[in-house]
Amino acid sequence: MIVDVHAHYIPQKMLDDLASGRASFPNVELMHEGGAFKLGFAGGALTRPVMPKLRETDLRKSWMDDNNIDMQVTGGWLDSFGYELAPEEGEAWSRFLNDHLTEATQTDKFLAPLGSVPLQDGARAATVLEDVLKAGHKGVMIGTQPHGSSGNLDDPSLDPFWEAASALEAVLYIHPMFGCGDPRLADFGMINAVGRGLDTTTAVARLLFTGHFIKYPGMKIVLSHGGGALPFMLGRLQHNANIHPGEFADPTEGFRQLYFDTVLTDPEALKFTQGKTGSDKLMMGSDYPFPIGDKEPCKIVHDAGFSKIDTSAILGDTAATLFQLDGGGCSGHH
Repeated sequence: MIVDVHAHYIPQKMLDDLASGRASFPNVELMHEGGAFKLGFAGGALTRPVMPKLRETDLRKSWMDDNNIDMQVTGGWLDSFGYELAPEEGEAWSRFLNDHLTEATQTDKFLAPLGSVPLQDGARAATVLEDVLKAGHKGVMIGTQPHGSSGNLDDPSLDPFWEAASALEAVLYIHPMFGCGDPRLADFGMINAVGRGLDTTTAVARLLFTGHFIKYPGMKIVLSHGGGALPFMLGRLQHNANIHPGEFADPTEGFRQLYFDTVLTDPEALKFTQGKTGSDKLMMGSDYPFPIGDKEPCKIVHDAGFSKIDTSAILGDTAATLFQLDGGGCSGHH
């Protein structure tokens, strides 16, 4: 089974429910002009448009077929997670997203859902996590900044969430946010090209130094875009810990707990990452449907020249085990 572990999806019906007023949230705004949709939260700026490929499954399925992909593990869209909302409304919004993702993926068996949690409130996030796993989601996708454009994942207020994730042995897909707060990234498409990797690197380095992955050993963490710069900078992180004896957790020990996608678009970079992580911690991903993603995500795995067993692990065997996939959408490609 070939599995794409990094994808995003907003069911069209969810937008229709908001547009028609069947569902409404006091601090969620929907702009709908012609075929275009944008969301706004808590009076903030509107999101980028929800592109057709993000909402429709026909285009997605034909792309998957073209690439011999049997299953796609799909989270929502980070712009739509609503971390800016007050906790109570944030929880209601997360549940709304999750219900729509549950419903849509029950129809389209080739999609395996990753829910969302209200990360702005650790206790609520823990409750929603438990409920969304019971509803059949394969894990959750969370952003790097729990208040949308600020905050840290190691904030003590999030401990109830990490405790629940460990106890439930949940899969958490950590994904960078769009804004990384550095105005130098505003040009040359650098928010996607550079900012995303920096965001993951910074957010997760903090968790390595606080020892979250050692302290909460039950949870399984997946990082986007090959883990940003973390595999390359692990030596520096370790050296930093060594020159501050007893002050930080061992980053190498935490790093060993992590899984990584292959969205690096350079086989040499993928080979380097594999050298740091092992093949059993790498999973093929595309970042569908975004232009910065990998349009032929199996190619980089083949081009890296791994052994047959390693290639098979990266292309789907590891993902099938980690996300407990049963091949519901399997079209027989091997």
